[in-house]
Amino acid sequence: MNQLFWPCLAIWAFSTVLHAQSEAVFVDVATQSGIDFVHDNGAQGMRYLPETYGSGVAFIDADMDGSIDLYWVNGGRIPGLTDGPLVANAFYRNSGQGAFTEHSAEYGINDTGYGMGALVGDYDADGSPDLYVTNFGPNVLYRNARNGTFVDVSDGVDDAGWGTSAAFADVDLDGDIDLFIGNYVFYPLGDDMVQCWVGNSRERLYCDPRKFAGQMNRLYLNGGADSGWTWTDATRDWGLESTDGKELGVIFGDYDNDGDPDLYLANDMVPNMLYRNDGQRFIERGLASGTSLNDEGSVEAGMGVDMGDVDGDGLQDFFVTNFQWESNTLYRNAGHGFFIDSTVPSGVHKASMAYLGFGAGFIDYDNDGDLDIFVANGHVYDNVEKVDHASSYPQRNQLLTNRGDGTFTEVAQAGPGLDLLRVSRGAAFADYDGDGDTDVAVNNSGGPAALLRNDGGNTKGWLGIELVGLGANTNGLGAEVEVVVGKRTMVRQMRSGGSYLSSHDMRLLFGLDAAQKADRVTVRWSSGKKQTLKQIAANQYVKIEERDLP
Repeated sequence: MNQLFWPCLAIWAFSTVLHAQSEAVFVDVATQSGIDFVHDNGAQGMRYLPETYGSGVAFIDADMDGSIDLYWVNGGRIPGLTDGPLVANAFYRNSGQGAFTEHSAEYGINDTGYGMGALVGDYDADGSPDLYVTNFGPNVLYRNARNGTFVDVSDGVDDAGWGTSAAFADVDLDGDIDLFIGNYVFYPLGDDMVQCWVGNSRERLYCDPRKFAGQMNRLYLNGGADSGWTWTDATRDWGLESTDGKELGVIFGDYDNDGDPDLYLANDMVPNMLYRNDGQRFIERGLASGTSLNDEGSVEAGMGVDMGDVDGDGLQDFFVTNFQWESNTLYRNAGHGFFIDSTVPSGVHKASMAYLGFGAGFIDYDNDGDLDIFVANGHVYDNVEKVDHASSYPQRNQLLTNRGDGTFTEVAQAGPGLDLLRVSRGAAFADYDGDGDTDVAVNNSGGPAALLRNDGGNTKGWLGIELVGLGANTNGLGAEVEVVVGKRTMVRQMRSGGSYLSSHDMRLLFGLDAAQKADRVTVRWSSGKKQTLKQIAANQYVKIEERDLP
């Protein structure tokens, strides 16, 4: 988050010409679906830093009935700072008929900490999704008891820092999934609170992160069934003992195609970090790879992050959301461990300059076979109009359509759900209604939740893939799925986390465009095994179970 304002660039707010049209539109159906969640950021006018970052949202099939539920993270009283009311995170169960009902207390996941993010994964390999919640203060791990309730099993992973985004991955390839937690900054409480003002005026702002020291992230290795699913802090052993970062966005993925999960961190006003997994340790390659700074050699205010193959070359690219007047950033994977900042030639620069981005994701919203971009926007200063007349606190979210070659144009008519002006933060993606297109949940800071149903995205063919791992990695995290349709090859990696403070559908959705079948589907499991299926009919979800192959 940065305190620089460039009003002279206000022309950017008017210069993004929106040409793209789409049959698919997004409609906010939160209220009509029974979701009445309203986020409470706890703001009382003192502009304490945690208030401005908002919270995330997670899609989770908590009761394993095949209908994907929603978990919204809340803020409320800031521990040690404010005396406002305690508010709870909210769990809404999906009836499967387009209706949601609130069951937080019944399920035992109504945490009242000052909430930041939510992460979903089956850490104990019992086939049911568990839930990890990051807070400004102690984090919470909930084990799914498989009886309509969750149990607090936080011991060993209840890090008490300023937790932001988190992710599960099998970092040591021992068959079970480990836990990484991104921490933000050390924010002192009490009489030594830092206060920030605009010049010599009495207009108080939220301070930017350069005023504070970074906090160390945490990597916890899973001991597996033999240990009773206990955790070991391996932060130092794996080369992650550093306070140089100020993490907001976290994602695992195999960027170098060597079979193990690497780690990319979006940092706020310090260089982003790319950690290459060498099998026993992470090696920081951010500057060397070209993913730490923008093409001008400047640090940016990294918020959200995603990873995907935007140009169809089989390599994973990075997308990072940043501060207004910086633009978001697209790093294109050039292979051999190097990336190129393609923000300007891709069209991302022009489309995003006038917005402040948080949650983000590569989604094929129209099922034409290439990855588009959704961005959740909203400023961090509630009084920004007083210091930058070209800015606004609430902003509209954006959808950028891929022209098919990794260049993007903003969609002009993306539906009424993207016309809303909100202070948007976490964004999560899922086909929650099972109709074959990607829907979006957005947690709005200090405002009502949005559930953006994709209407019309399924007019083209699609194929959903659900992975079931053979061992303790039941969701197949780290697996790579390749779908071949005619001359087109699409590659996706199975992962948890990403975006900003949020967690997504644990299935992969491929757009097939006009095709009525996939010619070939190949799964490369993190165990090294490979499976291939041929001639798979379109418009269905297919469960692929890892087989004990040689």
